[in-house]
Amino acid sequence: MVIQQPSNQIKLTNVALVRLKKGKKRFEIACYKNKVTEWRSGIETDLDNVLQIPNVFLNVSKGQTAPSAELAKAFGKDASVDDIILEILRKGEMQVGEKERSAQLERVHNEVISIVASKLVDPRTKRVYTPGMIEKALDMLSSQAHQKQQEEKDTKSGTATPVTNEEGQSTSGAAQTPKYHWTGVTTTKSAKSQALDAMKALIAYQPIPVARARMRLRITCSTQVLKQTVKAPKAPAGGKDKDAEGAGEHKAPGTVKDKILSFIEQVENQDVMGSEWEVVGFVEPGAFKGLSDFVGGETKGQGRVEVLDMAVTHED
Repeated sequence: MVIQQPSNQIKLTNVALVRLKKGKKRFEIACYKNKVTEWRSGIETDLDNVLQIPNVFLNVSKGQTAPSAELAKAFGKDASVDDIILEILRKGEMQVGEKERSAQLERVHNEVISIVASKLVDPRTKRVYTPGMIEKALDMLSSQAHQKQQEEKDTKSGTATPVTNEEGQSTSGAAQTPKYHWTGVTTTKSAKSQALDAMKALIAYQPIPVARARMRLRITCSTQVLKQTVKAPKAPAGGKDKDAEGAGEHKAPGTVKDKILSFIEQVENQDVMGSEWEVVGFVEPGAFKGLSDFVGGETKGQGRVEVLDMAVTHED
């Protein structure tokens, strides 16, 4: 009977396996997952903090170390164990255990839900949704996306039944292809970028009524430039548009003040203090860049935009 001593037991606790295939053999080292990332980014430099065990293995979970002959054959006779470990760390593929992978996925999932819940509101009441409601809405989109993918596979294989509307017309085709997809959280992208994708999908498909929470801004501008006429955009190449004459009133650029107010959905207050005009109001996040660019360019340094609140919400 084999007696399991502490010296020959490999405890896979918070372990990340870094694997490298070389010379038709796969070599592994046991590391701390977070430390591997830090070492590769240059934050961590001490290998003792990166490695759980300073050995090279053929199979970490079985405690099967790599024979010296195998290491010499794959990495060269002059390569030391430390050199081999460094090469595996640099070039190897990191594998985490199932429990660690599940925990990481859950962390990213919770972070995505938290970000989305803080940025979206009910457009009618401006109130935030609970994380649970956001999660259910994303689950609906994920299920629909997976169902759509399956239908596309069935269509390619010729086993799908065409879906028609009330008029008997097929609902398949390019016009039905969604612009934004949400198939669930992954660990290969940052939570912030995935939250942005999730918000785009929720806004596009509206499984529940949602809109981006508005930004609250303060815009200040010198009164000297407020009444200046905004420069009209250049006419498109190729001559006059047929509808140009009839749309002349829509082409009138107006004044700097008119243009600034056109970006603001709701004015909270505005006032003139000496030679400076100030307005506080609510703006859709998508309009923020255009407003900032306009104020920065059109006022030539005599105006500025200040963010008072990145996401204005109402909570019960």
